Amino acid sequence: MLEQCSKGLICCIITPLDKLWPMKKNSVATDIAYVAVFTALIIVFAFVSIPTPTVGVPIVLQNAVIILAGLVLGGRRGLFVGLLFIALGLVGLPILAGGRSALSAIAGPTVGYIVGYVVAPAIAGLIAYRAPRDKGGMTAVLAIAGLVGLAVQYFCGSLGLVFRSDMSFGAAVLAQGPFIIPDLIKVAVMVVIAVGVHAAFPDLMGRRTAKAK
Repeated sequence: MLEQCSKGLICCIITPLDKLWPMKKNSVATDIAYVAVFTALIIVFAFVSIPTPTVGVPIVLQNAVIILAGLVLGGRRGLFVGLLFIALGLVGLPILAGGRSALSAIAGPTVGYIVGYVVAPAIAGLIAYRAPRDKGGMTAVLAIAGLVGLAVQYFCGSLGLVFRSDMSFGAAVLAQGPFIIPDLIKVAVMVVIAVGVHAAFPDLMGRRTAKAK
């Protein structure tokens, strides 16, 4: 059922957006496969959640894998991953930590983070795909992209806390404090993974390795 829903929703998402953000025709099937795989990966990480006493928001790994989607797939496909992930949740599938659907999260303090799950991979991916070929430069740019993606999630999450938890924006920002160190560690790991993926598969960024001499 999840596979059928995924395929149908991917087509519904990619087809209209393709007119605004064109893809090469021969890349559509590949993009669908990438989007489906990363969306499934993010859902799998819904089972990893660490409760915290802060504003009812647990420490999860999903937010880091969402950023990884952008770092590996780029802005366009990262956006598709975020949209598909949320779309699956809106039809009632348990895609979030604790077995929740996006419908239940929208009514709670995590609504901002849900929005961030769509925006963060798109922005992180746009930055990541401007990385140079050399490993050092790529690592630096991907690290910046990961941090920006995390900052976007924090910003969106803070806005959600303002609207849903009746907090001031300053208090909402401070509420992110317990998550900073764990999230920085998670993003660092995602950057290392992304650098390794791009080293092994340079065609992801539309680059081919130089022919061996």
